[in-house]
Amino acid sequence: MKVRRPLLLPLAPLYGAVLAAKREMFRRGWLKQSRLESPVISVGSVSAGGAGKTPVVLMLAQILRRRGYAVRILTRGYKRSSGAVARVEPFDDARWHGDEPVLLAQRSGVPVYVGADRFRAGVMAEQGEPSERMVVHLLDDGFQHRRLARDIDIVLLTLEDVEDRLLPAGNLREPLSELARAHVVVVREDEAEGLRSVVAGLFEGTRPPAIWVVRRTLSLGEGGGVALPTVPLAFCGIARPANFTGMLAAEGYEPAAVVRFADHHVYKDEDVARLLREARRVGANGWVTTEKDAVKLTPPMRDKLATVGPVVVARLHVELVEEQDALAQLVSMVDRLDRRRR
Repeated sequence: MKVRRPLLLPLAPLYGAVLAAKREMFRRGWLKQSRLESPVISVGSVSAGGAGKTPVVLMLAQILRRRGYAVRILTRGYKRSSGAVARVEPFDDARWHGDEPVLLAQRSGVPVYVGADRFRAGVMAEQGEPSERMVVHLLDDGFQHRRLARDIDIVLLTLEDVEDRLLPAGNLREPLSELARAHVVVVREDEAEGLRSVVAGLFEGTRPPAIWVVRRTLSLGEGGGVALPTVPLAFCGIARPANFTGMLAAEGYEPAAVVRFADHHVYKDEDVARLLREARRVGANGWVTTEKDAVKLTPPMRDKLATVGPVVVARLHVELVEEQDALAQLVSMVDRLDRRRR
């Protein structure tokens, strides 16, 4: 098992005990859940970040919208400067609402509401976005947000999660046994074989959740008409930067250097100055970064980076490998919710 912070290993059992106590309080009804009028589909993970939830939320939003549902996305907006519950517009300030809410608003084509209290965000969505079609809320990163009742739990699982430990020694926010609450477990295509056996072992003697396999692909500079730099410098502020650089390498695109920032890093002028110094040092003639990072670059920041070369944004896409089976399961679950609420 991976111990990321060995000095904090003695605290992991205490964290686990707190989780267990909280679960018991929800089970006994001492902690209450609030339920929205419309069904809620949660997309979450057992880890503290980097599982790839945002692309899966985007994929589900597009699938449900094509199927005729009115989709609303509810998200927390981690590390945002505002504490207000609000609707997020595509070109709002990512520092105000958070990087993922703005990215979701830009890419999903559906209303996005942000707030630490996801129930209040959902109420605002239901009051502000009435629809004659069936409304479905997608709760982004909601597996641990049990104060909002959900109807379907979709949980992402990676091999890195299986090898990890509970916080604060590792990055697990939940023990793997909590996958018992999941209706669907989503795994990556390249990890599917190993994770199927892990999930089967966790549910030995009981009915396991459905397993959806997703294929992840990266597109560079999509729709921007920007020529790829021949000597790019990569930079990112995400939980698992090795995933980003590994996918670049798989596309045959090797950066001259990589500058890593903390997850959800808010860019400042001194960060841009650091990037420019590093670009000069390695002789870079452009940049490549993630969508989550790109939404936080202000126009003046982009102008400064452009003195070296174009900023290419790598867009991560996910698609269901066994699409027809997964879609049939999803539509069946949502339709049952619709009939139950009539």
